[in-house]
Amino acid sequence: MIDNQQHDGVLQESGHSQPEQARKEITQAKELLKDLGPAVAIFGSARTDRKHPHYKLARETCRLLGEQGFDIITGGGPGIMEASNRGAKEAGVKSVGLHMLLPDEQSMNKYVDLALEFRYFFCRKIFYVDPAQAFVCFPGGSGTLDELFEVITLIKTSKIPSYPLILTPSSYWQGLVEWLKTAPLEDSNISPQDIRMLRLADTPEEILAHVQSVKRARRRSLSKPS
Repeated sequence: MIDNQQHDGVLQESGHSQPEQARKEITQAKELLKDLGPAVAIFGSARTDRKHPHYKLARETCRLLGEQGFDIITGGGPGIMEASNRGAKEAGVKSVGLHMLLPDEQSMNKYVDLALEFRYFFCRKIFYVDPAQAFVCFPGGSGTLDELFEVITLIKTSKIPSYPLILTPSSYWQGLVEWLKTAPLEDSNISPQDIRMLRLADTPEEILAHVQSVKRARRRSLSKPS
C-alpha cells in the first residue's frame, strides 16, 4: 500500500524509511532488468496526442530500433513514452517502463512489458541511463530537458561512455542547439565538444544510423591490435 502523504517532496511507502525505500527500488530494478539486452533510452513528452506526427515518429523509430535488436526504455507514461513502448512491442523486443509515482501523474501505458515504479527520481535515473547504449530525445518539456542535460553532464564528466545522444526532429531542437552556440559557448561556460555530442535527426532511419554508430565504433576498437 502507498501512503499518499508527502515527505520532503517525495511520496513515502508506509513502513519504509527513505534509505530503505531507495535500496528496495534499486534492488528490484536490478533484478527485473538483469537480462536486458542492448537498449535505447527514450525521452519525450507525456502530453503528445496519438494523432500527432511526433507520436508516429516515436512509434516508427522504436519499432525500427527493435527490429535491429535494441530493447526500449521509457518513463512508462502516455504520449511519446506510449508510442515508443508500442513500437518496441510491435518489434517483439523488451518494452521497459520506469514509472515515477507522483500525485498527479498518469498511469503506466499498456505497451510496457517490464514495469517498474519509483518514488525517488535518482533511483529512476540510474536505470534510465545505466542500461542504455544510446539516448533519443523527442519533443518534451521540463522533464525531457532535465533528462537531456543529465545525460550531457554524465557524458561530459566521463561518468558514462560517450554514447549517441540524438535530438529529433531537428525543427524542434535546432533553436536550443543554436542558443548553446551563443552565450554559453561565447562565455566559455561550455565547450564546442559539448555541442558536438548533440546529433540532430529527422527520420527513424537517421536515428537508427546514429544508434548503430556505437556498435561500429566498438567493432573498430576491438579490431585494433593490442
